[in-house]
Amino acid sequence: MADELQRWFSERVRTDLGIELNDIQLDQYESYYRLLVEWNEKMNLTGITERGAVYEKHFYDSLTLGALPEAVSARSMADIGAGAGFPSIPFKIAFPQLEVTIVDSLAKRIRFLQTVVDELQLGNVTLVHGRAEDIGRLGEHRDRYDLVTARAVARLAGLNELCLPFVKIEGHFVAMKGSDIAVELEECARSIRLLNAKLRYTRELKLPLEQSERQLIVIGKLGKTPKDYPRKAGIPLKQPLV
Repeated sequence: MADELQRWFSERVRTDLGIELNDIQLDQYESYYRLLVEWNEKMNLTGITERGAVYEKHFYDSLTLGALPEAVSARSMADIGAGAGFPSIPFKIAFPQLEVTIVDSLAKRIRFLQTVVDELQLGNVTLVHGRAEDIGRLGEHRDRYDLVTARAVARLAGLNELCLPFVKIEGHFVAMKGSDIAVELEECARSIRLLNAKLRYTRELKLPLEQSERQLIVIGKLGKTPKDYPRKAGIPLKQPLV
């Protein structure tokens, strides 16, 4: 039976984001929270461990993708540099039919995520250990996904080169950012153009309790990824396409 925090969480995502959660899904979020705290004692997954803060700043924040029709209608999703699984795992719990691929360069994080996937019994989740620059050149991942996400990973000029190669034509890359994005949007215009994409729109939201701003930057893919991209591992973030 859901407790007060879970009832608040369920009501807020329903009211704010139009996402209906059942008791099984709420149990999955609680199991996810428990595993996150347990594993965080052995490795650095998150600096946020208080239960209410995890539900707001990790779970609710991840579910803000539900405010985007491009995300809700997606059949396949790739989460690049997912860390502890945000936003892909919370979004997958809410939309269990979604096919999810998570790419992360740290083997320990992949082991944690495999434990989460197994314990929560999440189907159609593929975990890939490797650098985005390398995985984005593989045929099974290149130009393939309806939706690609990255949450607080890097500045957009470099992030676009890591993420857009995964997006299928007419699919979307959604970068999840904090409040100040004007400079990043200006400096990433060249990378968007070179990677055959277009800035569609941005969506501003606020966390329900903390009231801190969140920005969802929606970039549409217009054509196949040019053969020169992504460049070798490490280069996109060190020498972004500005």
